[in-house]
Amino acid sequence: MKTGILRPLSAARWTSGQRAVNIDNMNTRILLVEDDERLAELTAEYLTKNDLKVSIEPRGDTAEARILAEQPDLVILDVMLPGKDGFEVCRAVRPHYRGVILMLTARDEDFDQILGLEMGADDYIAKPVQPRVLLARIKALLRRLPTAADGQGSEAEAMVLGQFKISQSTRTASLNGNSIDLTTAEFDLLWLLASHAGNVLSRDDLLQELRGIGFDGLDRSIDARISRLRKKLNDDPENPTRIKTVRGKGYLFSKHDWN
Repeated sequence: MKTGILRPLSAARWTSGQRAVNIDNMNTRILLVEDDERLAELTAEYLTKNDLKVSIEPRGDTAEARILAEQPDLVILDVMLPGKDGFEVCRAVRPHYRGVILMLTARDEDFDQILGLEMGADDYIAKPVQPRVLLARIKALLRRLPTAADGQGSEAEAMVLGQFKISQSTRTASLNGNSIDLTTAEFDLLWLLASHAGNVLSRDDLLQELRGIGFDGLDRSIDARISRLRKKLNDDPENPTRIKTVRGKGYLFSKHDWN
């Protein structure tokens, strides 16, 4: 990983309309959508012992309504579910749910992983997964959400590049005066790229900063999110100028081309 380029992501700040999250107590609510009853119970028991409040939902069709009604802090969403699969659930709730979606995918199924991200999932983890690995991933994802202590007495961090604006304090972005709808993971990636505009960031740089893991040569999660961001930024997918691909190096967020 290159030194002197990446600056650590600041914790998300408390913003109007967003719920405070405290990952150190039972206020954090997780909905586990898993139809394997025994696995769900064991997972919930482990997470509960680690101070997380977990509810279980075994069906995809009823999970959709629960997610929208309860607005949990984080949803652990299995792919294979009765009633409606995890991809359909993710796609249906994403426009109306601002929490984190962590998808459980089959091991080594790149298609499942990329499709989950395309549907709006914030991250994925392959099954079977060690409980401590799942817990670590959950805590890392929850740290991206606002906390009650964040932003009190601090100045807003924002950037303006032509008609593109992004604010870390409100976790919002706009282009030509129009708000850009972003998932938690998409905002984090966009902020990281924009805050290093003009610099090439490799997949390893981005994965290390956003997920705490290195690039193994196979992970396509960054590529999938870049593709989604380009669409939302009205960038030409065949010849992108706003988020450029630097072959063999990584991605470059342009300082120009925003008028």
